[in-house]
Amino acid sequence: MATQPASIEALLGVPVGKQASRLALAYSIEDGLPVTALDRLADTVAPDDARFKFRLIPKATLERRRKSPSKRLTSEEGDRLARLAKVFSFALDIYKAPEKAREFLTRPHPMLDSKPPLDVALATGPGADLVINLLGRAAYGGGA
Repeated sequence: MATQPASIEALLGVPVGKQASRLALAYSIEDGLPVTALDRLADTVAPDDARFKFRLIPKATLERRRKSPSKRLTSEEGDRLARLAKVFSFALDIYKAPEKAREFLTRPHPMLDSKPPLDVALATGPGADLVINLLGRAAYGGGA
């Protein structure tokens, strides 16, 4: 069973070459990720949920972004996408299969007040950090 590319850049469709700066992703977010980054990430994280992308960016806002000449997201929206990509990337590294990563992220977890890790990660940056910490515990035997 092959795994999908797990890097944050690959999940967002951000090109990075061998000579790319370590800040390439940060610069891409500052400049505005293309709206297609949202489509790509949503299709990877929740392929069976056509409305998932609206959890990241409200529908009306997304429609405005798609109609704008630049077709780019704001840096805040891009940061939210990168946060989710980071969580999903780590889950993929741990579980090795997208289906297993999705199962972990959508199942309520007792260490997160019985909330699904995906909900916690989407809510705030510190929430995403908690989910990454929880994944680390699972990976390194800390009892997640």
